[in-house]
Amino acid sequence: MSQLFDSYKASYGEAVEGSIRFSGLKHEFFLAAKADLLRRLVTERRLRRGGAIVRALDVGCGVGSLHPYLDGVFERLDGCDVSQESILRASEHNPDVVYKTCGALRLPYDDSVFDLAFASCVVHHVSPASWLDFFREMRRVVRPGGVACIIEHNPYNPLTRLAVFRCPFDQDAVLLNAVKAAALFRQAGFRDVRYEHFLLLPSARRFARYLERALAPLPLGAQYACSARV
Repeated sequence: MSQLFDSYKASYGEAVEGSIRFSGLKHEFFLAAKADLLRRLVTERRLRRGGAIVRALDVGCGVGSLHPYLDGVFERLDGCDVSQESILRASEHNPDVVYKTCGALRLPYDDSVFDLAFASCVVHHVSPASWLDFFREMRRVVRPGGVACIIEHNPYNPLTRLAVFRCPFDQDAVLLNAVKAAALFRQAGFRDVRYEHFLLLPSARRFARYLERALAPLPLGAQYACSARV
């Protein structure tokens, strides 16, 4: 997997843009929506209390495309990826983020050091036989009371499936739905599991976001977020 993503270190954005061009939306729209969701997660899950430091980890961060949209959300943001070339590029563009290369299933961090660990469109690249190990490893690095979150493609959305089909580095993708993700969180020992679908409407306007939230329990949006507490 690392060799595959090493080869896209300089063209990752172009590859993603090509896969979603039919939607008429830019990659930035999807990145901003994910950042908004993570920002809301910090508040709703009460991870920031009385100005306490929130340290977050982006598992499988790639070239760090999401990180400029998270400016100011966390006191400290770490990122790790199996692709050394992607990490080098991410470091160049996001000097305030602390990056490390990681193994396929072992994260290079001590136990219980993060308030939040999240993985955005990563699990579908992991072999299904290793999904539970992936969730357990996220749990290991999150402190008691902290939260883990995955953001994944919704396999029930036909436009999402088209985008995955068109994306050159998603050829190995095995999509999992929100119910399966929630079950994996529980199997890994998490509690208070929640999920919501989003990216249903091609607009960032307040009414569109309000309508998306109202329909979030239904498997309609292009992606979903599933989170759980340690």
